[in-house]
Amino acid sequence: MTGVRAVGVNPWVWASPIDDQALAELIPQIAAFGFDAVELPIEQPGDWDPARTRDLLAAHGLTAAAVCAVTPPGRDLVSTTPAVTGATVAYLKGCVDSAAAVGAPCVGGPVYASVGRTWRMTEAARTACYADFRQAITPVADHAGERGVSIGVEPLNRYETSVVNTVGQTLEMIAGLPSTIGLMIDTYHLNIEEADPYAALAAAGPHIKHVQVSGTDRGTPGADHFDWPRFFSVLDGTGYGGGVCIESFTSANETIATAASIWRPLAPSQDRLALDGLNHLRRFLRSP
Repeated sequence: MTGVRAVGVNPWVWASPIDDQALAELIPQIAAFGFDAVELPIEQPGDWDPARTRDLLAAHGLTAAAVCAVTPPGRDLVSTTPAVTGATVAYLKGCVDSAAAVGAPCVGGPVYASVGRTWRMTEAARTACYADFRQAITPVADHAGERGVSIGVEPLNRYETSVVNTVGQTLEMIAGLPSTIGLMIDTYHLNIEEADPYAALAAAGPHIKHVQVSGTDRGTPGADHFDWPRFFSVLDGTGYGGGVCIESFTSANETIATAASIWRPLAPSQDRLALDGLNHLRRFLRSP
């Protein structure tokens, strides 16, 4: 068994959009299941009230592990127009403000480009793309630093982005940025893109800001072929002490199912996915 870390879950397991009504229904259930923490996605600014959510979490003995930035079409920091970049910076700053208000240490996600947007890049074009990202994210990094919040840049698999698919690419893209900027690790993407997921995790090391987990089919952690004991052994060696959160999605919501390519149920029920995943993670992680 490795060190003490909060075990959390993203309410996307059950619903989308995540708004005040969804949180009022799901947070008591998440607490009753025995989770320590919740990831809070912001699909649209204003979906949930930070003060109300902070109080709701506290009332049920939960913490906010992270705020998840969501990048649908039109939220981009690279290869786009100044107007789109400006709007995306404003959105990300708002995510930082919400994170600070609920006590979440990190804003994480594919903050560089909209999910599903892919294009071919020469080596020179990729270098320019990464330079554009560093310039665009700097005011967000400064804003986050002033509020004690970090930014976890999440590499996605090749079908969801062409900007960064691996830990190595992400480290290259964030090189030279303030330590406020690091990586968000997601085992689903790690399993697809890394020749050696465990070596990639070790390389991410001190740059890790947040960790998401799911089965290799995006379902229940533990009901898959991933080497979970090895993963947690390596994670322990990095010194990361933040939350580990289950991220999966419901096939019942057409919008989120299509966006995440969830074409079939990934567990007998969404409750079973969360509970079985929690029980699996508890084998490696003790409650704080």
